[in-house]
Amino acid sequence: MAEELLIPLDTYLKVGLHIGTKFRTKYMEPFIYKVRNDGLAVMNVKKISERIEMAGRLLSQYEPKDITIVCRRENGWKPAALFAKVTGINAIIGRYKPGLLTNPVLEDFTETKLLFAVDPWPDKNAVMDSVSTGVPVIALCDTNNEATYVDLMVPCNNKGKKSIALVFWLLTKEYMKNRGLLKEGEELKESLDDFTPE
Repeated sequence: MAEELLIPLDTYLKVGLHIGTKFRTKYMEPFIYKVRNDGLAVMNVKKISERIEMAGRLLSQYEPKDITIVCRRENGWKPAALFAKVTGINAIIGRYKPGLLTNPVLEDFTETKLLFAVDPWPDKNAVMDSVSTGVPVIALCDTNNEATYVDLMVPCNNKGKKSIALVFWLLTKEYMKNRGLLKEGEELKESLDDFTPE
């Protein structure tokens, strides 16, 4: 299994990337490996890794200026901001202003071709604006997420700061590699610690 993962299994497990919630939606059932005695759902690490790789490939088909990340969840602010800084992708950190992606009259109107949401629930206004304009949505989805309007789900613990940091670190590497900005065998300058909030 190790050779099929982006990084060693221990690294995924250490940050709790695979630990979901006690609540499970039908959308997330295919990604759930088992339910622990305490009721928490455990997601399949191999499927998480595959989806991160898939999201990296999809993101890399777009120019940085055509992608927008939205992150209302505070635990994701630092990793999302660093991802944006390294890749040149636009990030809306904190509150999403209604109409930002749909109303060209707004001073800070943002035209986007792909939306990346850290959590489709707190980021639902941006997701709905994207849907209304036909913009595809990638979202990090925990076991409790509805994914009606999500085009590509990346199953993971989208609440823990270490988990979100790992996803963004891996996505940064995948994006840079797929865009030809990281040569074969070359490592990202930024470490996982750089992406992790205090």
